Amino acid sequence: GDTPWRGSKGRFAANSRKRTGAETLRYSLAEEMERDSFVANIAKDLGVSPSQLASRKARVVSEGNEQYFRLNLNTGVLTVKETLDREAICPQSDICTLFFKIFFENPVQLIRGEVEVRDVNDNSPVFPEKEMVLEILETASPGSRFPLETAQDRDVGSNGLQNYSLGSNPHFSLALGTGKDGAKYAELVLQRQLDREQQREVNLLLSATDGGSPPRSGTAQVRIVVLDANDNIPVFSREVYEVRVAENSPPEQLVVRVAAADPDEGSYGRVRYAFTQTSERSRQLFELNAATGEIRVSGNLDFEETKKHKLVVRATDGGGLSAHCKVHVEVLDVNDNAPEIVLTSLTASIPEDAPPRTVVALFSVRDRDSGDNGRTECAIDGDLPFSLTPTFDNYYELRTNAALDRERTAEYNITITAMDWGRSRLSSRERIFVQISDVNDNPPEFTQDVYTISVKENNTPMLRIGKVNATDADAGKNSRVSYALVREKGKEQTDVSINSENGDVYILRPLDYEEVRAFEVTVRAADGGSPALSAEALLRVLLAPRSAEPGALVAKVVAVDADAGQNAWLSYELAKATEPGLFRVGLHSGEVRTARAVTERDAPRHRLVVLVRDRGQPPRSATATLAIALVDGFSEAHLRVSEEAPAADPDGRLTLYLIICLACVSVLFLATAAAAVFVKVRRARQSMAGSLPTFPKSAAESSAGSLPRSYVYDICFSAGTVNSEFRFLRPLFPCFPAGLPHGPGDQRSSVCSANLGEEVDWAAQVRDLRGPR
Repeated sequence: GDTPWRGSKGRFAANSRKRTGAETLRYSLAEEMERDSFVANIAKDLGVSPSQLASRKARVVSEGNEQYFRLNLNTGVLTVKETLDREAICPQSDICTLFFKIFFENPVQLIRGEVEVRDVNDNSPVFPEKEMVLEILETASPGSRFPLETAQDRDVGSNGLQNYSLGSNPHFSLALGTGKDGAKYAELVLQRQLDREQQREVNLLLSATDGGSPPRSGTAQVRIVVLDANDNIPVFSREVYEVRVAENSPPEQLVVRVAAADPDEGSYGRVRYAFTQTSERSRQLFELNAATGEIRVSGNLDFEETKKHKLVVRATDGGGLSAHCKVHVEVLDVNDNAPEIVLTSLTASIPEDAPPRTVVALFSVRDRDSGDNGRTECAIDGDLPFSLTPTFDNYYELRTNAALDRERTAEYNITITAMDWGRSRLSSRERIFVQISDVNDNPPEFTQDVYTISVKENNTPMLRIGKVNATDADAGKNSRVSYALVREKGKEQTDVSINSENGDVYILRPLDYEEVRAFEVTVRAADGGSPALSAEALLRVLLAPRSAEPGALVAKVVAVDADAGQNAWLSYELAKATEPGLFRVGLHSGEVRTARAVTERDAPRHRLVVLVRDRGQPPRSATATLAIALVDGFSEAHLRVSEEAPAADPDGRLTLYLIICLACVSVLFLATAAAAVFVKVRRARQSMAGSLPTFPKSAAESSAGSLPRSYVYDICFSAGTVNSEFRFLRPLFPCFPAGLPHGPGDQRSSVCSANLGEEVDWAAQVRDLRGPR
């Protein structure tokens, strides 16, 4: 059952019929109270302290667009915001009740409240016209009744219209009556026969009085014009006309046509129509054609404002005789009001770890239509992890119905659609924006489980050798990643360090490939959450010996073509190689360079065949062979070359060979220059199209004939060489002076040289090879 608590101005009752435990506060208040007038002590009636009202963020919400009340959270007192006028708030109702709700947060709770605005006698009865004119035949018999215009009093109850009175006169008395709707009306009753020849007009004073204390009254003059005899009065075809009209009827639409007949002739038979005993509001909504009796719509009908209108039509003939009929107009409801969504409470941000069924918002839906037109339903657009839960009085709670993940969806734009059940369904939408706040639920993730970094030996201290990277899907400080090395037990020092902010890895000291070829450390990435989450990755550092970089110059092959023009345009290409991907040849320069970095896996010796081709038709070509040894330094190259050369006296034969090679190079250079000049002069005189491109000839072989088209260059270079130079420490085959016989079938050149066109410090080479004594 209900348990009531009574306060100073009303009572507080719990309504146990609602499954949400909704409670109702009921109060009453006289209208026209001043602003901030006391209504009730909400805190006292609810049995809570004002501090609890403030801590739970209590607030009052009135239904509708107007907010009539204010709740003081410091005192718990409910007051009116403005002076209340009952007649303006509830113009068509005898009982004026204002509904409000007290909303609490933490936890969410709603308490319903009602304030009845009591009527005060602040309005006097008012007649629609200050003067009423009645035309009465002098032949009217005593006892005849004549309806008078009714007065209107905006007050209700005892403060409304209660009585009519008539000034004293010898001809008329006043008869009072009450209609079915409770409205009082007055009629004149003829007490004594009129005589137009004695008195053409009779003037009376009609007074209307209400029941207030003190009472208020209003007056009107009644002027009676005595007419000559007219023995027929108009007669309506029906006493009551019942019609229905839709509330969306346009202006000028015909509602009904009333008709009254008068068998008299002339002016006594002509009937005119007029409204009488009809409210001012009804006169604004309907118009009556005085000549035809047609009643048409003249204003905007509203079912929600007034459902029925009662009209009284008076038909008067030319002789002053009149008759009355009633017209009852029922306004039919049309689905012309879309549902209204009123947001009461909203939590703009919720954490991503909020459990399902968490309340996000509270709102109400109302539709001013009736029946199915006013019945509503709500739904959420799209597939979102939210649901709607009905509570009471068309209130709904927006709740989560699944686990949230900010990393997947950081915010939701929720569209709530409210739709009525009318035939032509109307709807409205409300958009609610909910942001998901971050919770530290994602550890950092490295882009790789294992990072492998190569470092050249003999590195400089504090050298940046690489970078590790980890990302965190969280936001804010929860996504800020810091890096650190995991210290291993029993190992106090490591050879690397890491930047805690960006993950850059530095080598702390120079390392030796022969001492340490690889080592591993563990890197930990931790986020800034509380508690912090972390992840680990393995950092593997590999030491590499120094080697030639990609693009290092190995050798330069030079070819000469005695032709001219296009026939002398030469291009170089690598025809054959022990490992094709390690070396490349410049197309026009003939420079042999490394195509990639040299590694320990590469073979120690390589053989390259370089092809040179001119652009004649047909093209002619020649080849040269290069022998390349991969060494750690020139001392090792010397050892390799020495192993292949025949044993000789280090002080005698080596010096002799070097001198002979120097002489051969000089002679070859001079012979080549002379041959080039000779060939150019000769070719200029001849018209031959093509000639065989050849490499430069040595002076020693000029007398014996042309050189073979293939040559062998044996080259030794350091794996760490990056400069544009290479050195011949000693020839792979002995260099013989010009004229000395070579071995049978030997196709190699006897040329021992450095880069073609460069001067060689042979004495320095000899000192390097002989070493300290």
